[in-house]
Amino acid sequence: MEPTRRLLIGGLAAVGLAGNAWKGEPLPQDVPTPPDPDPRAAAQAMRAQAMASLLRYEKVTVPGAKALAEWEKLRAAKRGWPVVIGGDADLERIADQFSFDDPIVSGAPVGTVEQLLAAAAKVRFPADLYKVAETSPPTEGEPLPSNWPVPSDEAPPGLTAAEELQTGRPLEKAHILILPTDKSWEVPAYLHWGGWNACPAPELHVAALQSWNERFGAELAGLNGDTMNVRIRNRPKDRKQAWQLAHELHAYCPDIVDQGLGSMAAFASELMRTDWWFFWWD
Repeated sequence: MEPTRRLLIGGLAAVGLAGNAWKGEPLPQDVPTPPDPDPRAAAQAMRAQAMASLLRYEKVTVPGAKALAEWEKLRAAKRGWPVVIGGDADLERIADQFSFDDPIVSGAPVGTVEQLLAAAAKVRFPADLYKVAETSPPTEGEPLPSNWPVPSDEAPPGLTAAEELQTGRPLEKAHILILPTDKSWEVPAYLHWGGWNACPAPELHVAALQSWNERFGAELAGLNGDTMNVRIRNRPKDRKQAWQLAHELHAYCPDIVDQGLGSMAAFASELMRTDWWFFWWD
């Protein structure tokens, strides 16, 4: 085998050390240990790399008050699917989640998006959702509650991704990412979104959004670190469908009832009078 340049250099170095030892000269004992890397600098570098990887997708930034109009304009342009992310901190949280599986940042295999979409195609929704959820669907023939629709004076949430969640005030600026797909339900796969705490895995989000698109014309409009905004074109057509849908959405996101509206009757009532669905996972 012909020696390489690396082998030759290594061999010469070994000969040099051996010569020093043979001459009786002591080998160096106190070789300085390189300092430990600064964890803050390492985290900042990883975040910068994750952000750069995420921003391979086109980004449009507008005042929060104009985010919905811009989203509708971009949606009509049909050059990809737009999703409102929120402000700078929201974009960083999306980048943090995105970096877990992104091949450029984490070294994960190329084709992660395709793998997630393939996994989503195998999901039987909502049957597979109920297998992992803590709730069950309503039984066949179960009588509907008599105390609903429940009246409410509160306006249902809209595009909250472009607002301050606590005050409802529009963000000073809202970022919109344009993903390379014409199917809104594929967005969680492109952003590797989900799979933490009680939040479903990305492939389950994809299957859920696709099913809701087919049944209710659902379109993913907003997505930040822990909330999701979905706009629908077709509300439940009657009380029975609303009641079944309320159980399905509660299995998907329990906190919207358990820490929000407080009852399934109130939730089902909201589904009959709003074109926006809001989800939140802690």
